[in-house]
Amino acid sequence: MLENRVNKIILKERLAIEPFNRKTLSFYRYITIENPSEFRDDLFRKWSDLNCFGRIYVAREGINAQMSVPEHNLEEFLLQLNSIQGLAEMPIKYAIVDNGKSFYKLTIKVRPKIVADGLENNTYDLSKVGNHLSALEFHELAGAPETVVIDMRNHYESEIGRFENAVCPDADTFKVAIQMVIRDFEQEKDKKILLYCTGGIRCEKASSFLLHNGFTDVSQLYGGIIEYAQQIKHLGLPSKFIGKNFVFDERLGETINGQIISHCHQCGKPSDTHINCSNNDCHLLFIQCGECAAKYDKCCSEECAAIIKLPLEARRELRVTNHRKYSGSKIYKNKLSPTLLNTNSKTEQAVAIHE
Repeated sequence: MLENRVNKIILKERLAIEPFNRKTLSFYRYITIENPSEFRDDLFRKWSDLNCFGRIYVAREGINAQMSVPEHNLEEFLLQLNSIQGLAEMPIKYAIVDNGKSFYKLTIKVRPKIVADGLENNTYDLSKVGNHLSALEFHELAGAPETVVIDMRNHYESEIGRFENAVCPDADTFKVAIQMVIRDFEQEKDKKILLYCTGGIRCEKASSFLLHNGFTDVSQLYGGIIEYAQQIKHLGLPSKFIGKNFVFDERLGETINGQIISHCHQCGKPSDTHINCSNNDCHLLFIQCGECAAKYDKCCSEECAAIIKLPLEARRELRVTNHRKYSGSKIYKNKLSPTLLNTNSKTEQAVAIHE
């Protein structure tokens, strides 16, 4: 398979000294791709030649891409994208806050679906989705008393930023969030529902699934939070999205209105900086302030802070032990729930999660 095999450290060093700027962008499209593997390899060749980085998922149902493209190759990239069957006239969303360091390599994976929803294909029809609302339309409707605004993202995303008065499911994954919405609004299917997510891709499936389950008035923010932030700023309107927009790249977030609405998972002080635990055998995603980052060496607990100081051989032995110890725990599989502030003990965290 065509892939990048260069060490991550080397790739990041190369990125740091690049003498040109990059643009971070994203796009998606639900189309039928007959041979996803061939499609994937063709994209890898084309985008490698243009020195593009990013994380792209390809499936029979379409493509979902977050990318970093050299500015001097951007025009060629867009022309090339427009020439690919099924990807012509693709709506492109550009990062709100872009330091050009969002990705350090090109990764294109073939997946069963471009958005994991846990649903059978016959439980929704993507030809029947909710009404697409422009940023301005969504902005005006979001404050109306008869509407219900629902965040279709995961809890760790909505924790640092969300629309005012939005319903935010406390879910680890999209497939859990969509089932929670169906359950929680079972008796309110005639209400005016407004859905939103990062770029719009999850709302396509969510709105279709809601309509399939008898909801009568479903709309979605076209282009998601990214498009909303760009358009509202252009129109000179005060943003109804408060806080930071979580993004799935090296940045882990881009501020929308400068507010900090979340707290450090270790000390409780205001903070909206997500970080992955420096103990790579843990790699837990959590929110950490600068003081706790210094105190715990950018780790999620005293236990992990102690582990990263051990010799490599000792860490390897612990890796085997911890794999057995936490193999049934979400702590090594998912993100920390915002209701569980760090206890400085992996054992306590694991017990709390299972309770």
